[in-house]
Amino acid sequence: ISFSTVNSSLSSLKNCQSYINTGMDITTHVALDLVENFNDEEDVKSMENVMLEYAAMDRELNHYMRAIEETVNQIKQDKTENIPDLKSLVKEKFTALESMNSDSDLQKNEKYTYFKDQLKDMKKQYSNDSDAIEQIDEDIAVTQSQMNFICPITQMEMKKPVRNKVCGHSYEEDAILKIIQTRKQQKKKVRCPKIGCSHDDVKGSDLVPDEALKRAIDSQNKQ
Repeated sequence: ISFSTVNSSLSSLKNCQSYINTGMDITTHVALDLVENFNDEEDVKSMENVMLEYAAMDRELNHYMRAIEETVNQIKQDKTENIPDLKSLVKEKFTALESMNSDSDLQKNEKYTYFKDQLKDMKKQYSNDSDAIEQIDEDIAVTQSQMNFICPITQMEMKKPVRNKVCGHSYEEDAILKIIQTRKQQKKKVRCPKIGCSHDDVKGSDLVPDEALKRAIDSQNKQ
């Protein structure tokens, strides 16, 4: 196997990874649809199993790409005149990486974690716990729910909420990104605009779409 063939293979593998990511995004949306419309625990659980299968594929793909990259870098550093059997070396490194697999790896997959967080938030929004409803006045419950829909920056109802993976607070996407960009130009960090939050380094890379919150807002506005 030549280096050019290796580079071509890496490019193809990265494309495969994008397909896995797309599959995980679709699975998350389907699971949220199930909670919103049917709340069938068995079907939602099956979606979680699908996410874990995707996470396993993603891990295997990452290990294979890592094995290839490490092997190529090692050969280039050694500067050997005769290129060894790349296929065997890659297989050896890949097997070593796979031998360290554990179920906890899958639980830490970023998209699986996002899936679990969104599912948890969605279930809160669509909970049918009648005991909890009876304990508080309905008007107060609605007011508290609507307060969660207000962006701490614009003080308006969010249309495209994003959640901070670090502190868990949500903001209007355009508003928080504008602040991040402005502070970046000033070479300063961004403190979470949610009152009482101590997180003082909000980054664009830490923001993910808050699909559960957006669905809750849309549902409230339809009533």
